[in-house]
Parts: sequence; structure tokens; C-alpha cells
Amino acid sequence: MEDLTALNKTIDRFGQARIVVVGDMMLDRFIWGKVSRISPEAPVPVVQVTEESAHLGGAANVVCNLEELGCSSVPVGLVGTDATAATFRGLLGQRGVDLSGIVADDAFTSIQKTRIIAQRQQVCRVDREGENVFTEAQHEKVRASLFAQLAAADAVIVSDYGKGSITRPLLEELTAKAGTKIISVDPKENNYDHYHDVTILTPNRNEAEGMAGVRIKDAESLRQAAASIFGKLSCRLLLITLGEHGMALFHAPDDMVHIPTQAREVFDVSGAGDTVIATWTLARAVGATPRQAAVLANAAAGVVVEKLGTATLNRDELRGALKRWNQSDNRKPFV
Repeated sequence: MEDLTALNKTIDRFGQARIVVVGDMMLDRFIWGKVSRISPEAPVPVVQVTEESAHLGGAANVVCNLEELGCSSVPVGLVGTDATAATFRGLLGQRGVDLSGIVADDAFTSIQKTRIIAQRQQVCRVDREGENVFTEAQHEKVRASLFAQLAAADAVIVSDYGKGSITRPLLEELTAKAGTKIISVDPKENNYDHYHDVTILTPNRNEAEGMAGVRIKDAESLRQAAASIFGKLSCRLLLITLGEHGMALFHAPDDMVHIPTQAREVFDVSGAGDTVIATWTLARAVGATPRQAAVLANAAAGVVVEKLGTATLNRDELRGALKRWNQSDNRKPFV
């Protein structure tokens, strides 16, 4: 059982933090509809469109999570000068987000992912993006924007979707200049060698397996994977998300705290990692312990996976989830 009073006081302080989010900025579009027949042209469903919507995605979804929880955040990343970028900026502006960290380049194709949803199931996803191999000038724009924002930040979240924003030289400079500021990294498996000496890494199970070269099937292999990641990257903390089995917080390979989750119906895991890193970092930035922050992040993730699409939660939802989690006797242990 957790101290709900302390955790709720942490939530009360969420508005005191300012967090920079650097990473791959994306626009998520959703086409909603219903299916009643199969196409005569090919064995695929025919989706009758009923609704379309646009949402902030990628690293910008981390920003949405922070803003929804009452935190002041500044996104740092690259977009193009196309219609996708205009929609992206407009959605940030509607939230009152500081746009000073977003940089534009007319040679860059803004990233857009379109998901087609029918009967609460994703039928397919259509991605629009160019080669997006960053030029030296584009990297410099992102670097300059990040360090212009650093002094006023309580923490930095690095949201790496593998699209080119995050490089090892950028992170080396960040860790050198950040001082005691929290640096949280949501990693991309293929880029694991970028993430040396950060405050925390928050891989999911598959990412941790890829980074460590260890298949996680029980508590012992989980510890082995953690030992490999600590040895390679020298992070101070490691938070591995385990889906229905909750999370494992490591201060060291032999110092693990398992935080179970309630058994629940999962509709969509899209963006759950964004919620985890946003909530954990925000909680730590306002004084929570690493374990308290992980409990809050675990409860927050449990809310968003019950929602369809790229989702966030507010403070009231987090308080409710925390109370249910604390009272639950239906938790799934990691085996």
C-alpha cells in the first residue's frame, strides 16, 4: 500500500514545474468509421468514414500529457513548412504551449501518421514522411533551440522515435550542461548507444530486450537485462514497463522495485510510453521519490491504455486511478 496523502500532494505541485521535451515531433490523424462489408476489389474491409480528427503525436504527445497534468512545457524539435506543420503548430497553440522551441525547415517533411479505426479496431496506418536524414544545419537548429531553453527548465525529456532528432553528440552535450537537472529518455532500441549517463531510461519490455540482448521471461532474466543496460549506458535509474505486469524500477541491477498493475481491459497502448515518461519526470521534478514517481506513472498508464487513440489524462483521473490501484487486490505479479 502506498501513502496516498504524499502522492496526492505531489500531484498538487505539478503546476510548479517547467519541462523541456526534445525529440521527434509528429502529427497523428485518425479516420474513424464502420465496416459492414468486404471490398469486391480485394480482400480488405470497406471503411465508411464517420469522423476525422488530428492530434499531437510523437514527442508532442509527451507535451500534451504534461500540459494536461498542469505542467508548463516547451517542445523542442523540427518541422517543415508544409500544411502538416501548420496544423501541428495550430494544435499546440490551442493548448497555449510555448512554441519558441519549435524550429522549421522548408527542406524537411513534417511527419504525419494516419490511423484508420473501425469498430474500435485499427484497420491500418498510413505514414507520410520524407527521407528525413537530418542535415548538419538542421541538427544545429535543434541543438541551438534546446540549449536556449535549458536554463529555465526543471527537467528535460528526450523522446526518441528514431526519426533523426536525437543524436549521441546532442545527448553528450546535454548531460554535460544539464548539471543536476533530470534527463529522462524514452529510448529507441536502435539508438541505444546514444543514451549514456542520463538520469533515467524508460524502455518497454521489447526495447529493453533489444538493448540488452536478453529475452525477458521472468524476474531473473529481467535483472540480467537491467544489468546489461546499466553496464552499457551507466544510467542512474532504469524503469522498464512490463505491460499488464506493471513496471520494474531499478536503482541498480540488484536493487529492483516491482510495481504491479491492476488487471484491466486494454484498448490501445498507443502513446502509453509518453504518459509514463511525462508523469514520472513531472513527479520527480516536483520532489517525489523515484518510487513514488513510478507509482504515479504506473497509475497514469493504466488510465490511457483504456482509451482509444493517442490519449492523455488529467489530474482528477490520475487521483482516481491512484485510489483504485491502492485499494486493489487484483494485481498481476511478474512471473
